[in-house]
Parts: sequence; C-alpha cells; structure tokens
Amino acid sequence: MAREAGGVRERVLPDVLAEAIRGTAEDIAAVLRTAPAAAGSTAGAHGGGLPVPRSTWTVGEAAAHLAQANALMADLAAGHDRPYGDGTPGSLADANAHALAGFGERDPGPLAEMITAQAAAFLVAVEERDPDEPLTTPLGALRPAVLGSYLLTHMLGHGYDLALALGRPHMLDAHRVGLSLPFMTEVMPRVTDPAAVAGLTARFAVRLRGGQGFGVLVTDGAVEVTHEPPARPDCTILTEPVTFLLLALGRIDPWPVIARGKALGWGRKPWLAPRFPRLFRAP
Repeated sequence: MAREAGGVRERVLPDVLAEAIRGTAEDIAAVLRTAPAAAGSTAGAHGGGLPVPRSTWTVGEAAAHLAQANALMADLAAGHDRPYGDGTPGSLADANAHALAGFGERDPGPLAEMITAQAAAFLVAVEERDPDEPLTTPLGALRPAVLGSYLLTHMLGHGYDLALALGRPHMLDAHRVGLSLPFMTEVMPRVTDPAAVAGLTARFAVRLRGGQGFGVLVTDGAVEVTHEPPARPDCTILTEPVTFLLLALGRIDPWPVIARGKALGWGRKPWLAPRFPRLFRAP
C-alpha cells in the first residue's frame, strides 16, 4: 500500500508520471479517432487496415496490441499474475501474436476508448501497491513507479507508430522522454544483444540535450547502467531527447540522425556512437 507521511498519503507514482500516462493515452486516442477520415474507403474497415511503417502490423493491429498491453499493465499493477513471454524479443513477439489472434477488435474508435480506459485502470490500481515492492512484469521484477515508466515508454513507441501511419503529429516530447528513462535505464542490461556486445569493453556517457544523462559500462559483454555518466568515457553521446527514444526503440536508424546533427559522438572511441543503439534489442 502507498505510504503515509505526516498524515498525508504519499502517491506511488509521481504526479508528473501519472499525468504523462493519462495524457499520452488521450493523445493516442485522439490520433486513432482520425483514422476513418485519414484512411478513406480503400484502407480497410474503419481505417484499421492502413499499414504501420517499419512494421508488419496494420493500424488496427497496432492499436489492438496497445489496448491489450495497457490491460496487461493494469492487471500487473493490481497484483495479478499474468505470464507473458520470458522477456526475450522472440518470446514477447510470440506472446503478442498469440494475444492478437484471440482478440478480434480492429476498429480504431473502440480501441481508442480501451486504451484510455486501461491506462486509467492502471493509475488506480498502482496506487494500491507498496512503492518498494517489485511487481512481476514481462521484463522482470520492477518497482511500481518503474512499471509506470514502462507503460509510458510502451505507449510512446506505439503511439509514434500510429501517428506516423495516420499522418498525425506524434505525442513524444522531451518531458515524456525524461519520464521514460527510469524504465529504459533499468532494463538496458536485460535487453542487451549478446552478439553485439560480445568481446566489447567500453564506457559510454549518454546525455540528452537539456536534460538527464547516464552511463553504460560494457565489460567483455557484461552491461552495467549507472545513474551518472562515467568520469572518463570512451565515447560520449549527446542526442536530442525524442531522437534518443526513437533510436532506443528501433524506430529510426543512427546514420541519418547523425548526418542531421541530432546525435553527436566524441571521445577516445567516437566510432562507437552509431554502434551504441545496436547493442540492444527493443522487445
């Protein structure tokens, strides 16, 4: 249960995180509600048949996945046991496919309502948790506030996809990306690509323009993330916050970003900068 301090009940999620979760869900729903007009009559029923760029999913499938994932997160926040893969990209992809096959809704309108309703359910359920007691998730045990950051990160990634598919402005900004960092930095060691880090030893300092920074230490394939950048990094990476998240989630490629100056790398081994995003496999 949430703690009380001085007779005042402390919230499990910071207010800014709760507001970002609620606002992101509403922004995604607003994008989905444009689907019929944006899709026209040739893209499938209710616009759900439009393809999502860089994905095998349609708009309807991506929105259905997001509705299901938000429901999963709400159940986890309520303390329910919901096995969902073993945390590896392949197992999560299989779990996603199995879940979608058993869920027939593809109409963006109803799915928009499900996405916001399940985000709201998560916010209610998580406030009943002990803030220090980890919850079981598809990516391992996470404290409730980090689970909230996970939910936000997942919605931002798929919300970006849906906005791109429907030709609408996306809902990512520096503030929301900053709130995704507790999840991103905690799970980085768990989503490392073993082949990409094999034999590598390097110290990375990652800094977001105008915001936070952290360190990633790779020692012969073992990965450690630190809350502060290392004092003597081999490679310092400075990137615009939204660009950082899109790179981390595999939505964009490093070289065009570097060419446009949205990500810079320097230090003793600057050539490691474009390699950095490929050290990890977004689940």
